[in-house]
Amino acid sequence: MKTQDYKNHRKYYAPHHFIYLPLLLILEGVGIYQVGNDPDNKLTWILFSLVIFLIFYLAIMLRQHYALGLQNRLVRLEFKQRYFEIFNQRSDEVEEKLKFDQIAALRFAYDEEFKNLLYKALQENISGDQIKRSIQQWRPDRHRV
Repeated sequence: MKTQDYKNHRKYYAPHHFIYLPLLLILEGVGIYQVGNDPDNKLTWILFSLVIFLIFYLAIMLRQHYALGLQNRLVRLEFKQRYFEIFNQRSDEVEEKLKFDQIAALRFAYDEEFKNLLYKALQENISGDQIKRSIQQWRPDRHRV
């Protein structure tokens, strides 16, 4: 398996990203094309295009909304657990000072780097992207939704 790092840490779900959504885009293109080229059925093709667009929109938004909402809660829980394991303290005060993108980025760092990057995030308010770019030894997250 390829080593995970900043450049390849995003995850795609092939049936959704490379089959279902492209198929909907193709159908949307056909519908829009037919609106201009089939004047007898123009209203039908407009309705077809509208329905396909709504299905496409819902497919993206619902999948992302539920998956990311749950994943964000798990990332926060992971941060709390990890903080407790490293510092033997509750993380409530620290977590309140961090933005979610910082918390999410810290999960890619091993413990020693986690400590240093957490300190930088708190003191210098570096962004999640800056945290990710600063990681020397990437800790892969292969369980992303």
